[in-house]
Amino acid sequence: MQMGKAEITIYGAGAFGLSCGYEAAKRGAKVRVIDPHGVGAGSSGGVVGALAPHTPERWNDKKEFQFQSLIMARTHWPDVEALGGVSSGYGRTGRVQAVQNERQLELAHQRATDAEQLWQGHAEWSVYDREAAIARFGAWLPESPTGFWIFDTLSARFNPARACASLAAAIVALGGEIVRDADEQGAVIHASGWHGLRALNAAFGREVGGGVKGQAILLDFDMRDAPQIYAQSLHIIPHKDGTTAIGSTSERDFDHPNETDELADDLLARAIVAMPQLANAPEITRWAGVRPRAKSRAPMLGAWPDRAGHFIANGGFKIGFGMAPLAARVLVDVILEDRDEIPEAFRVDASL
Repeated sequence: MQMGKAEITIYGAGAFGLSCGYEAAKRGAKVRVIDPHGVGAGSSGGVVGALAPHTPERWNDKKEFQFQSLIMARTHWPDVEALGGVSSGYGRTGRVQAVQNERQLELAHQRATDAEQLWQGHAEWSVYDREAAIARFGAWLPESPTGFWIFDTLSARFNPARACASLAAAIVALGGEIVRDADEQGAVIHASGWHGLRALNAAFGREVGGGVKGQAILLDFDMRDAPQIYAQSLHIIPHKDGTTAIGSTSERDFDHPNETDELADDLLARAIVAMPQLANAPEITRWAGVRPRAKSRAPMLGAWPDRAGHFIANGGFKIGFGMAPLAARVLVDVILEDRDEIPEAFRVDASL
């Protein structure tokens, strides 16, 4: 769709919608983002904020796309912040994981070798013994039965709610608007999260996707310069503002989308097992929301079949913000430049 001064309407002020709006506005399009609930009101406005890569092995299009997007984030978020004047909390702090057994240790060393090629010198996957790990990270280490830890420098952290606000401010600075209700103008991008996936189920007459509830906790515990920890199947994320987030659950069955319950208690208990220094940290808040999940974890990007001028940006379960900068770029390429480089696994047809 070749345009001059293009007009684009986006439904959804979350990770994908705002990223598409920013990308389009940056290229001179007239952007209108519509969300009746406001900026970051859905799962994109959570507290966890882990930007973490797939393992550097068995490479495929999805892993390559995520890798390129995570590298892109290093300049993307500073540019967004500079334009709108709102911090996203982005930081290249890396990630630490304990090696649980000898088989994992063997894999960790192999992945370190593979990362040298697959990550192209942009990031490292390293294995630390106890002495080296303590020298670098001090007491900020989960217990390791093997005495070894993995540290990767591709992982980063951000504050999801602040990142949404940062993107929104950048869109407005570029002349776009963010409103709760308005008429459509020009091309239309549907990026309305799990509610949008349920609408697609009805539109296509089949199961396209749905929502998976997550719960998380934010603590008053300042390790802002430390890496994130992955342990006990949890992300423990020290944030730039001196808080630390713990998350999250994955609940396919739920009755109360935005309410926390005893599963949040379990999150905290597991986090304290992993990192005992969190035991006395005051709680700031508990959060719950529903994340969109298409047919797979992959994003769902591209033209809406048989609906000219309408496009879909959804899915990306648990990897939405990590994928969003590049996902927005390739979708806006389709709309503004008539150039289609969306990976096959991400196309709308792949989720139908």
